[in-house]
Amino acid sequence: MSHTIEHKTKLLGRIRRIKGQAEAVERALEAEIGCADVLMLVASMRGALNGLTAELMEEHIRHHVVNPDSEPDSERARGAAELIDVVRTYLK
Repeated sequence: MSHTIEHKTKLLGRIRRIKGQAEAVERALEAEIGCADVLMLVASMRGALNGLTAELMEEHIRHHVVNPDSEPDSERARGAAELIDVVRTYLK
């Protein structure tokens, strides 16, 4: 079973929150609020998208490449763990 199916409810919840953030940006633009406020809304939406991306990439590595938790001493597992850390850091 794919990890996206396994975590479907959680992922859909995140997407719905991001959708709500996008609608808030739309409402702000329609209401002609200040650009600083719109930028703050966009920044929070970007953070939510980055968080979703990081989660999906981590699960992809764990399910389709190698799970560092199941083979902690192998070279591939160490590489996967390092990659997961880099993804998390990069997408913060």
